[in-house]
Amino acid sequence: MKKLTILGMVILLMGASLNAVDVRVKDIAAFEGVRDNQLIGYGVIVGLEGTGDTIQNKFTFQSMANLLDKMGLKLDPSAFQMRNTAAVAVTATLPPFSRVGSKIDVTVSSIGSAKSIQGGILLITPLKAADGEVYAVAQGAISIGGFNISQGVGGTNIQKNHANVGRVPNGALVEKEVNFNFSSQPYFTLVMYQSDFTTTTRVVNSINKSFGDVAAAVDSRTVKIMIPETYTQQKVLMASMLENLVVEPDTQAKVVVNERTGTIVFGENVRISKVALAHGNITIAIKSGFDVSQPAPFSGGDTVVTARRETSLTEEPARFTVVEQAPTISEVVKTLNSLGATPRDIIAILQAMKSAGALQAELEMI
Repeated sequence: MKKLTILGMVILLMGASLNAVDVRVKDIAAFEGVRDNQLIGYGVIVGLEGTGDTIQNKFTFQSMANLLDKMGLKLDPSAFQMRNTAAVAVTATLPPFSRVGSKIDVTVSSIGSAKSIQGGILLITPLKAADGEVYAVAQGAISIGGFNISQGVGGTNIQKNHANVGRVPNGALVEKEVNFNFSSQPYFTLVMYQSDFTTTTRVVNSINKSFGDVAAAVDSRTVKIMIPETYTQQKVLMASMLENLVVEPDTQAKVVVNERTGTIVFGENVRISKVALAHGNITIAIKSGFDVSQPAPFSGGDTVVTARRETSLTEEPARFTVVEQAPTISEVVKTLNSLGATPRDIIAILQAMKSAGALQAELEMI
């Protein structure tokens, strides 16, 4: 594994540079009530080329029987033997301010034993929200962006991408609107994505500097904004101006570690106090081979093969290193790079530093 020289690039990805970063309010907060809503429904796909649900998935054929019954054709579900149908879960996201007649994308996922839903057609499927009301109706041809080709019993199978999940672009029509009237709101409420008193206070100061004394922090995540008379009839304009205000968000001193992948990410305010540490390493090498014993000519003996295994252990001497106080993130990276350890070694070192009280940051394992 590569040594920790990649930490510098990781810091850039986190925006943890020495210079403060100004961001727009719209990138760190959202207006209360302006949100997506999740929709879900149960549907049936038809038109599959023998890759649908098997007879063991009786709910699929019961669904088809119920559908045909509504069309005036009564059939016994046990009589169905077809493999061109599949039961699916249909999910979608209803964007804010969606109007009746708007189109949204839907995702279709097999819930039975179908091998592929390639080429299928989703039959009309009501989509409900958490309140149980139908907000959209989906139907249309499915695109899976791949394929699943089987060469018969005992043959080869060629597959590209995941063949049991697909999308229907613009496949659902909005039938009901979410009851939220933005223009009738007596005030705005901004909800911060991250709870932080310092960042919230800076947002309030920026708003009051631009619009007068109209904003106040309710808590570390919520800002209440009164609407001046000037913008009573122009609330959308004011909301746009609020979104584009620029503030400098504060960040918590945090180190995020993923031990499974050896990934380490540092926040901007991470500091290391002066500490001495030693980190040794043990290497165990196991070599396997075979020895062959040949009998003498005309002796009537047999050739004998015996396994041979050699084990060796090498322990590198521990080297004590004095880590000077690192008051900036750049110096923290230089200090850790100077240790010449791999990311997994650094994870162990960070845990030990945290236990010793030398790592002045929250250590989060994911």
